[in-house]
Amino acid sequence: MLRKFKVNIDGKLYKVELEELGVETPPSTSAATTPKAAVPAAPTTAQPSASAAPQAEPAGKGAQLAPMPGKISDIRVAVGSKVAKNDVVLILEAMKMENEIVAESSGTLVALHVSKGDMVNPGDPLFTIA
Repeated sequence: MLRKFKVNIDGKLYKVELEELGVETPPSTSAATTPKAAVPAAPTTAQPSASAAPQAEPAGKGAQLAPMPGKISDIRVAVGSKVAKNDVVLILEAMKMENEIVAESSGTLVALHVSKGDMVNPGDPLFTIA
């Protein structure tokens, strides 16, 4: 019997089909009991993915996103400072390597969406330049 689930991984929603192997062997006894126990589990699995989606909202137009998962180890520019294209704004530590995250455009740093020590995932907003 195939069952469909929605799974949220790092803010991305995936639809998955799983086959229940133990249910099909004795269909008369465990098929009657398993769906009753499994039916409440499916909505519980779907609810966290629905509630996790609003937390992953983008920071707005012009926000620069994290290219990879990692930890913010240093912030080099303060909010309100002018930055030129390719200026280092912050350092993202990933797999024991320090990666310089540079400004994609010139302008003023209007918002920092992370703090030193924060863990980020790919696509998380880091800062906004206007």
